[in-house]
Amino acid sequence: MENKELIEAGKAVLGIEFGSTRIKAVLINEKYEPIAGGSYTWENTLDNGIWTYPLSQIHEGLQTCYADLKKDVQEKYGVKLTKFRAGGISAMMHGYLAFGKHEDLLVPFRTWRNTITGQASKELSDLFNFPVPERWSVSHLYQAILNKEPHIRYIETVYTLAGYIHYKLTGKKVLGVGDASGMFPVKYDAGKANYNPDFKAKFEALDSVKALGLKIDNIFPKVLMAGEKAGELTEAGAKFLDPTGDLQAGIPFCPPEGDAGTGMVATNSVIAKTGNISAGTSVFSMVVLEKDLKKAYPGIIDIVTTPTGLPVAMVHANNCTGEHNYWMDLFYEVATLMCGEENTPKIGKFFDDLISKSMEADKDCGGLLAYNYLSGETITGFNSGRPLFVRAENAKFNVANFMRTQMFASLGALRAGMNILYDEEKVPVERMTGAGGYFKTDAGLEYMAAAMKTSVSAMETAGEGGPWGMALLAAYSIDPNLKTLNEFLNMNVFTGCKKITATPEDELIESFNIYFERYMKGLDIERAAVNTL
Repeated sequence: MENKELIEAGKAVLGIEFGSTRIKAVLINEKYEPIAGGSYTWENTLDNGIWTYPLSQIHEGLQTCYADLKKDVQEKYGVKLTKFRAGGISAMMHGYLAFGKHEDLLVPFRTWRNTITGQASKELSDLFNFPVPERWSVSHLYQAILNKEPHIRYIETVYTLAGYIHYKLTGKKVLGVGDASGMFPVKYDAGKANYNPDFKAKFEALDSVKALGLKIDNIFPKVLMAGEKAGELTEAGAKFLDPTGDLQAGIPFCPPEGDAGTGMVATNSVIAKTGNISAGTSVFSMVVLEKDLKKAYPGIIDIVTTPTGLPVAMVHANNCTGEHNYWMDLFYEVATLMCGEENTPKIGKFFDDLISKSMEADKDCGGLLAYNYLSGETITGFNSGRPLFVRAENAKFNVANFMRTQMFASLGALRAGMNILYDEEKVPVERMTGAGGYFKTDAGLEYMAAAMKTSVSAMETAGEGGPWGMALLAAYSIDPNLKTLNEFLNMNVFTGCKKITATPEDELIESFNIYFERYMKGLDIERAAVNTL
């Protein structure tokens, strides 16, 4: 069926993901190919020491993104988008959206980027003997309890962003297991997963929690596995997503997921010994485990799950390309000012050319050093960040060295965490696949392979990333055969998918290792900046 007829018949599938800098929507056909898209650009703000997005902007962003998708469909196919076969919502994981009895937001959305829950994270990690990162929803909840914040007595529901949007669309308080595993530790058993009952009992027995009468199963969404029914688009939900009234209700939605889960799906990395790397505003690697790690590494390695509940070692760095992008925007502004808009390359080509220039850099990056810490970085021990660029008086300061330094800086914290998996835990990895903006150039792929010390592939769909992965989960949820997720991906989606693979080159490995040693030694410089500015 041609794409136009497919859309008219309501047989396309929708995936929407709330990323840190863009909300993106993707419509896919029966071959699982993206056929239309929409987006909305946004940025979090630091409000009274809290990284947040206003609730009004969350709503506006969703509706604008969907309207942009409708526009794309109209322009490409001459069709009004009124229905689709299934849909799914994904978003940045973790964080804290606490609502009261009347669906009133009790405090501004606290995103994954906040590093204000150190005490709660440590106490819960010790209580469970299991790593509970600062980003996790239960860390935010418990820190609010420790702080005796007034809102805690009124809590009715705590959501992740994906769970909240799914509720607005379907009226169902449910969550995919991957996203749920970033709210509270989960336990997988006999093909099902739920919040860990032993840990729930320990948490609810804490005096401060018991005094409030809080129960995890009451305030956190119900956990669902990939493929399970998660509700349908209600009349109110259809009007919320598409205020024009064109969208029909009754469309099934799959369990909402976090960006980690959609990254695994989009890179076909859902079975043991496979891994993926999502590199954009933040960067994280995911390695599906054969067995539990020998010990816990709070603040460095998180244990989450695949959308089907298998354990995953996650190394999450808060900062990746954000600071790099600020520099690129500055250079582009200068180029436009000097040459005029008509003589300046399109911004995509401009970025690609500068990054490609980095391949000519000196092995030691000319002695340059950068930290991309727009926010704190738990892996290296920072609750707050200060972006820095530093060079010695005899450094070789040129474009190639500067650009490679920025590319390497984006991976410094990630490598620090991965060293534990590789060197101490000896975790086997048969293949790693990347998705996200960092992989849009060949240079980015080669640098990642050098930093990760293993071959890394990028599929032709790498730029689609999360929303495409979410659309695949939505398609899986209505697959009449409902094979395992791995079988669905291998047999239906990735059979003919093209990919590019970078094998670590000795020279680039040595270059990164030189930079990484300088990066680790220079952390005191970053610490001094945090304490001074």
